Amino acid sequence: MADHAGEHEKHESVAESVMDKITEKFHGSDSSSSDSDNDIKSSASAVKAKIYRLFGRETPVHKVLGGGKPADIFLWRDKKTTGYVLGVATAIWVLFELLEYHLLSLVCHFLILGLAILFLWSNASTFISKSRPKFPEVIISENVVVSVASALTIEFNRAFAILREVASGKDLKKFLAVIAGLWVLSVLGSCFNFLTLFYTCFVLLHTVPVLYEKYEDQVDAFAEKAEHEIKKQYAVFDVKVLSKLPKAILKYKKF
Repeated sequence: MADHAGEHEKHESVAESVMDKITEKFHGSDSSSSDSDNDIKSSASAVKAKIYRLFGRETPVHKVLGGGKPADIFLWRDKKTTGYVLGVATAIWVLFELLEYHLLSLVCHFLILGLAILFLWSNASTFISKSRPKFPEVIISENVVVSVASALTIEFNRAFAILREVASGKDLKKFLAVIAGLWVLSVLGSCFNFLTLFYTCFVLLHTVPVLYEKYEDQVDAFAEKAEHEIKKQYAVFDVKVLSKLPKAILKYKKF
């Protein structure tokens, strides 16, 4: 009986050791699978972080445009409102540019038409209902004017700060970029008048962001290659021209 009991205890200890090994293997596989999942997630996040975005963008295009209703209009999320906005802008451009209508004449004609309608309506109502209609009083709030003025002041001050920083001579790259941008703008201004240029920019503002959002991966890849090529050409220009400017100035002063 004692021998049978000893053998039974040995069998139980062997079974327990086998079960312990099996559970350890399962736990090890679970931990290794969780570790591999974490490694996959970290590698995916690292790859996502390494993706080049135009102008160093880290947020979606909708947030870059300010979010809310204006961004919905620019990205055609609200197609009806965007269609109305572009329709009104196109009508104004056709009216002033193609038909050569003048702004002052348009404002005066609208005022004449509106005053005539209101005058006739007021007199007609006195004959029909023996009482004149009460026209609503239009008053521009002071808070609206102050908020608009403060917003414009902030933007103007920011523009002046950028111009002062560029003119200070601290960043040659920024100076050349601003000069190139102003030169391109002057060329465009000589080719188009202000209204046509403004309408073109308005249409581009309602078409380029939505196209970029649709094809942002292809555009960002092309922009990365273009930026790399521009940096390479700038490095060559820096070595051949910009680095020699101080030496040339010192030689000229000595001469």
